[in-house]
Amino acid sequence: MFAAIWEYSIRPEAADAFEALYGPDGEWAMLFREHPGYRGTELLRSEIPGRYLTIDRWDSEAAYDAFLVAEKPRYSELDARGDALTLEERCVGRYAPPC
Repeated sequence: MFAAIWEYSIRPEAADAFEALYGPDGEWAMLFREHPGYRGTELLRSEIPGRYLTIDRWDSEAAYDAFLVAEKPRYSELDARGDALTLEERCVGRYAPPC
């Protein structure tokens, strides 16, 4: 199992649109589902207003990296749409269980 975790600070008026785009049934997850190895997405809202985490789970880091290569143009388009909703975006990290 592998997880890519991102943290976001969003524009106050963008909560509904952000949750729709980044949630487990959002456009990001729909794109991920087209690729082997995708296991699911969690969207978590912080107690701090406007702060979120996404956790995207894959079978392996290789499956995630293959997705990134295969979907670079579509990834960039969705990322640009997300940028319009966010104030800050940070990759928390790429995680795998210990060996």
